[in-house]
Amino acid sequence: MTRRSKRKRKPLPAGLVQARIESLTHDARGVARVNGKAVFIDGALPDEEVMFVYVDQHKRHDEGNLVQVLTPSVHRVEPRCVHFSDCGGCSLQHMDPAQQIHAKQQMLLDSFAHIGKVTAESLLPPLIGPQWGYRRKGRLGAKYVLKKSEMLVGFREKRGHYLAQLTHCEVLHPAVGERIMALRALLEGLHARLEIPQIEVAIGDKSGEGDHYTAALVFRNLVTLDEHDLARLCEFGEQHGFQIYLQPGGYESVTLLWPTPLESMLSYGLPEYNLEMFFLPTDFTQVNADLNRAMIRRALVLLDPQSEDRILDLFCGLGNFTLPLARHAGQVVGVEGDEKLVQRAGENARHNGIANAKFHTADLNLSMDLMMNASWFGRGFNKILLDPPRTGALEIVKRLPEFGASRIVYVSCNPATLARDAAELVHQHGYRLRSAGVMDMFPHTTHVESIALFEKK
Repeated sequence: MTRRSKRKRKPLPAGLVQARIESLTHDARGVARVNGKAVFIDGALPDEEVMFVYVDQHKRHDEGNLVQVLTPSVHRVEPRCVHFSDCGGCSLQHMDPAQQIHAKQQMLLDSFAHIGKVTAESLLPPLIGPQWGYRRKGRLGAKYVLKKSEMLVGFREKRGHYLAQLTHCEVLHPAVGERIMALRALLEGLHARLEIPQIEVAIGDKSGEGDHYTAALVFRNLVTLDEHDLARLCEFGEQHGFQIYLQPGGYESVTLLWPTPLESMLSYGLPEYNLEMFFLPTDFTQVNADLNRAMIRRALVLLDPQSEDRILDLFCGLGNFTLPLARHAGQVVGVEGDEKLVQRAGENARHNGIANAKFHTADLNLSMDLMMNASWFGRGFNKILLDPPRTGALEIVKRLPEFGASRIVYVSCNPATLARDAAELVHQHGYRLRSAGVMDMFPHTTHVESIALFEKK
């Protein structure tokens, strides 16, 4: 069998090209049209006149890099971070925050219109919060470059496979964002510096007096660490107040290194509901604590839990929505696919003295035919909340009418799958899309978090 000969690529157009930017792509590149073909241009904003150079060509679109802004957008601002042009952690620092949230709102509305063919009866005001130092969860790459005898710690470069060389990070919580150089120095001094490719970051609320936050670092170690390296990691944890974990394999291999015994788990508070939520560094939690509190508040306003309600919380995680709902509803049932999160949810319920919340483990991405005999499945819920992953919740949404709920609140991290699932609820099952809106969970990125209320006609 002979191989197909590779198609020869046409040479890229040479020199500078002038263009007007019409819109933004989903990953924050400006879209221009040159000779009738779309060109995606890094760093450009809508309504700008720019000069760019071609860097790649495809069948349906080309790609370019910004060289000069001839006529800047009224929404263009100076990026705060010196690493913005290289680091892939942020993509919108050059756009003012108010316009960022407006663009995200438009992404949601476009998804409803083009994917779901649905329209929200009313638009909720956007939820916004801190713009800097907000990120409490993250995964930093690490790589020791032999040729330079230098350690890299940071996020991937924009549309690249290499790590950006960071000295600090403006969006990570300062407990870690201001200690990037200290992390680099730590890793450079380890014997196993070539075998630690990743550091996972998790930060809880303040502990004790002052501004000290409980924070954990999980070091992915591809080899067993020697006594020298273990001692260095422990010293670093003690010096900076970090919990230190090692991860020699998958998530099930994560083990605490320092301090032993663990003085206290990570936690975040939900003071409106008198709740303290404990979690481990590898547990899923929302990255933005302030927006999480605002999101919970909005979800409860939309769902309007009452003492006579029986509410189903799907994809409940460690009880982030379940337990606040339980403070107001008669009974709440949480369902989650991760057994460890279900265990954590039960522990949090007991810790907070909540007896009217029950939790079950089930893979909600599977066909619901496999769950019809589950004790939680079926009628008897008058309200439902769901907060699925990016893939959405189409399988369960197809069966939601069987639960008999008159009101559904859907929290989404992907407007495309929300729109798809909204179409199922509206066009197939007779629900109305009463309201929807966006929440700026990830400022300076194109990530769109949103919430929608559906009611039975």
